[in-house]
Amino acid sequence: MVTTRDLRERADDEPITMLTAYDAPTAEIVDEAGIDVILVGDSMGNAVLGHDSTLPVTVEEMHSRTAAVARATEDALVVADMPFLSFGVDEADSIENAGRMLKEADADAVKLESGPHTVELTRRLAELGIPVMAHLGLTPQHVNQLGGYQRQGTDPEAAERLLDLAREHEAAGAFSLVLEHVPANLAEQVTDALDIPTVGIGAGPETDGQVLVITDVLGLDEWSPPFSKQYADLRGAMSDAVTAYREEVERGEFPAAEHSHVEDDVDDVY
Repeated sequence: MVTTRDLRERADDEPITMLTAYDAPTAEIVDEAGIDVILVGDSMGNAVLGHDSTLPVTVEEMHSRTAAVARATEDALVVADMPFLSFGVDEADSIENAGRMLKEADADAVKLESGPHTVELTRRLAELGIPVMAHLGLTPQHVNQLGGYQRQGTDPEAAERLLDLAREHEAAGAFSLVLEHVPANLAEQVTDALDIPTVGIGAGPETDGQVLVITDVLGLDEWSPPFSKQYADLRGAMSDAVTAYREEVERGEFPAAEHSHVEDDVDDVY
């Protein structure tokens, strides 16, 4: 089974692979494929719950989805994303919410969309034995403050702030760092400056690992971000399958004889 220590030790040897999953069947497939880390991301808001952003995702939804993923996972490290306003408002509530993901939902770690306000919380969680994956760059929970999903760290001042925050979260005890939608050359500098592994999404090839949203990888959405890649067209395959089912039912071809059974003893019920 992959541990946080494994990730720190492996970062210099081979790239870390990470994907999101939000249910047991998907998690089982991802785990069996040998992915190192499964993130139960608050991206579920957009990807599977029908919201326009990640903001409506609740602690209970994250708890339920994390537990489902954990039940289906044998080897991968399971990381629970902490939803909007579930942390950073009150320390006691933040610790309780994060702790539930490990104690009740069987996650191995939590991820925090990070900033100056999460440095001390990261330190406190680490002290209590709750591993923290930090997340800098584009942080979708701050979409209203950022004014959209634009690239981050694109000028020297912003890049320096991001690097400083990365170092502060490492010093506070974060075991890894996600870098989202930042210039590749900045991500490379952050990776070189840290001892903990970095995992990029839209951050170029020089991070210690990569993460993508599973619905983008599988081609389940009509649109995916420019830094993503579709490795299949499951949306098309699912559409074809559902259409074929409808047509067979309408033509009376399904269910066929092999899909039914007959009991002679019930011939004379009427």
